[in-house]
Amino acid sequence: MNTRTQTQTGWTDMLEQEARTLLEELDAQPEARRLFHGTIDTEGYTAWLAQTYHYVRWTTPLLERAGRRMKRLGQHPALAELLLHKAAEERGHERWLLADLKNLGRNPEEVERTEPCPAVVAYVAWNRFTSEAGSPTAFLGTAYVLEYLSVYRAGAAVEQLLERGAIPNIHKAVTFLRGHAGEDISHVAELNTVLLALTEPSEQAAILLSARATRALYLGLFPGESAR
Repeated sequence: MNTRTQTQTGWTDMLEQEARTLLEELDAQPEARRLFHGTIDTEGYTAWLAQTYHYVRWTTPLLERAGRRMKRLGQHPALAELLLHKAAEERGHERWLLADLKNLGRNPEEVERTEPCPAVVAYVAWNRFTSEAGSPTAFLGTAYVLEYLSVYRAGAAVEQLLERGAIPNIHKAVTFLRGHAGEDISHVAELNTVLLALTEPSEQAAILLSARATRALYLGLFPGESAR
């Protein structure tokens, strides 16, 4: 293996480490652990779904802005197309969350009027900055961490929530988790392939920074945990 290949592998290893660290931190956070173990109550689960809605509704617009800006700048046309393709794939996923909440007795209009927590506000602001004014490739760091989380936690969370049945009508309220449990496996593999082709140190640094920001801010979706 040559030095350049070692360097490329090394930076993507650092990216995966950010995602693995988030899993460890969530496993140590009581409310997150209850979600993954299926013992969370209705109030906790609906609170998590509502905050997830507030950031997921931005996923498609942000991916589109990043992809279109990369095209305008003439940067990585294939990667720009990938971002736009992912924007189309993610379109409407916020409606899964509203459907899950409705099946738990929450009015979708009421959910839309709820305030996003500080972590979500910061998440949206950071990713808007990178997509509109910073390095548009940075959104790949955000996408990698969130899709890695889905691969290793979403499916198990669905199984545990259904098995324990601690939340009434839960079988009609796992659409969002179930929808991300399988498909994100291929997404992570696709991202790994794309990222290995990025050799510019500044782009690698931007992606890693967004991954770290996402890791820190995601913890703030759960009560009692501030972003750090």
